Amino acid sequence: MTSHSPGRARSSRRLVRVSLALALTLAAAPLVAQQPTRPTQRPAQNRPRQVVKLDSARVEALYVSNRPEDHPPADFERQIQGKVRSDSIYAARSKGVMDFRKIKYRSSADGMEIPAYVFAPLNKRGTRGHAAMIWVPGGVHGDWGTSMYPFVQEAVERGYVIITPDYRGSTGYGKDHYNAIDYGGKELDDVASAVEVLKSMPYVDPDRIGIMGWSHGGFITAHLLMRGHNVPFKAGAAIVPVTNLVFRLSYKGPGYQRSYATQPTIGGLPFEKNEEYIKRSPLYHVDSLFTPILVHVATNDQDVNFVEDQQMVDALRSRKPDLSETKIYVNPAPWGSSVGHAFSRRVDPVTLKRVDSPEQIDSWNRTWTFLEWYLRPYEDRSKPATATDGTK
Repeated sequence: MTSHSPGRARSSRRLVRVSLALALTLAAAPLVAQQPTRPTQRPAQNRPRQVVKLDSARVEALYVSNRPEDHPPADFERQIQGKVRSDSIYAARSKGVMDFRKIKYRSSADGMEIPAYVFAPLNKRGTRGHAAMIWVPGGVHGDWGTSMYPFVQEAVERGYVIITPDYRGSTGYGKDHYNAIDYGGKELDDVASAVEVLKSMPYVDPDRIGIMGWSHGGFITAHLLMRGHNVPFKAGAAIVPVTNLVFRLSYKGPGYQRSYATQPTIGGLPFEKNEEYIKRSPLYHVDSLFTPILVHVATNDQDVNFVEDQQMVDALRSRKPDLSETKIYVNPAPWGSSVGHAFSRRVDPVTLKRVDSPEQIDSWNRTWTFLEWYLRPYEDRSKPATATDGTK
C-alpha cells in the first residue's frame, strides 16, 4: 500500500492547475492569431481620391462619351455620291464579264432593309449548279468598294455566285443606315440573312455556301462560323480579322473607342460593359467552332495588329487544329497606311488590277484551294454525276 500525504496532494493539485492553464493558453493562441487585425491601409475604394491638377488638354483627349448623339459624324452626302460612283463602276466593268446587280433584302434581326451586290457567271448552270459565298465588307462604317473588283471577278470565273451585303452601319446610304451600326450585334444577322437570298436562286446549291471577309469582314465571318453546329456554311475564310474587342479598344485608345462606346446597343467601354464586349469578340467563341475556317494574318499589320490576331491563331491551333488552317505572313509587302493589313488586297485604284506580291499570290492560292476543297465550285451538280470509268 502506498502512503499519500496532504502536502504532496496540494502540490500535485497546483501543478495540475498550472499545466491546465498553460494548455488552454497554447490552444487559444491560434485563435488569437486568426482574429482580424486593424488594417494599416484602407481598401482602394474607400481611400480618399488623390487630388491632382487636371490637364485640360489631356482630359479632352482621353474623354470617351457613351451617348449616341456623340457618335463620330460623317459627310453623308459625300458618301452617297461615292456609292453612286462605285455602283456605276461595277456596272460598267461587269458588262460582258459577269452578271452584276444591286438588290435589297430584309434582315432577320428586325426587318431592316439591307442593300447588297450580287455577282454571278453570265452563263448559269442548272438547278443547284453553283457553289456560292457571302463576301463580307470590312471597316468600321465600311462598305463594298471597287478595290475588290479583281477578286470577285476571279471568284465568279471559278464558278461561284457571290453576294456582298452592305449591313447596317455601312457608308453610302445616308444617316439612318450609318447610325444604325451594331458592331458584333445585329449586323451578324444582317449578313447571315443573305443565305436566304442565295437559297432563293435556283442555280445555287444550298449545300455549298461559304463565307469570307477581311478585317471587320473577317470578324463577322469568324463570328458566324462560331455559332455552333447548325451554321449554314460549309467553310469560311477570315483574313486579318478583328478578334478581341476587349483587347483592341485598350490597345487602340480613345480615338478608336469613340466609334464603339457611342453605339446605342453598347453604350460604354469594355470595363463598363465586360460581358457585352466578350460576347461580341470571336476569340471567346472558338470552342463553338464546328465548321472549317482559314485564317491568314500579317506581323506588320498596323490596323489589326499582330498582338491581337496572334491570340486567335494560337486559340485555333491549340483548340481547333482539325478545323482550322492558319498562316502567319512575316512582314509581307505592304500596301497603304495600314502596312501589312492589306497585304493580300493590293489593287491599283485606277486600273482595278491586282498588284501582286509573292505573299498576295500565296495567300490567294491557299484561300482558293481551301474553299474549293469544301465548296467544289467547279462541279455542276445540276447534271448527273459521271463515274470515273465513263459509266453513268
